[in-house]
Amino acid sequence: MDQALQTMINNMPEKTGKSLDEWKQILKKKSFGKHGEAVKFLKETHGVTHGFANTIVTLSKESNDTPDDLVTNQYKGKENLISIYEKLLTIVDSLGSDVIKTPKKTSVSIIRKKQFALIKPATKTRIDLGLKLKDKPTTERLQNSGPFGTMCTHRVQLQSIDQVDTELTEWLREAYKMAE
Repeated sequence: MDQALQTMINNMPEKTGKSLDEWKQILKKKSFGKHGEAVKFLKETHGVTHGFANTIVTLSKESNDTPDDLVTNQYKGKENLISIYEKLLTIVDSLGSDVIKTPKKTSVSIIRKKQFALIKPATKTRIDLGLKLKDKPTTERLQNSGPFGTMCTHRVQLQSIDQVDTELTEWLREAYKMAE
């Protein structure tokens, strides 16, 4: 399991007043149609911060899969993309100790106080990196968010490891700084 995620789970009782298992029981009694509805419920009803609420909801849905299992499943049949994913994680990990990686069924959210990036194996040959870069103009490479909708403001399509370059690292760093 990712160390930052495990730390978040370990800190959950102190920071939220309940353990992950206790939160899972609360969510099990409710019926939410969408992920965002459950996050909103935890934030508004229980005063849980967005990062914890998102992690609780994600892990309660994927109760049988560990975060590592979720990532492994995302890259089944797309093993050629794993090196790109791992290089992105190396950059993300270098941004600061407050970065949280939250694997979901089809993507990995990258969160500081707010989500600032999303890594998604979009096809067998491409990873889409979503970024939150408010007021940044789009370019040929730094495209509009496309299928990410309002989750991200921009999207970069990555088909080879050499596309994870200095320019991309700067965009990630900028998105990280905006997520304070």
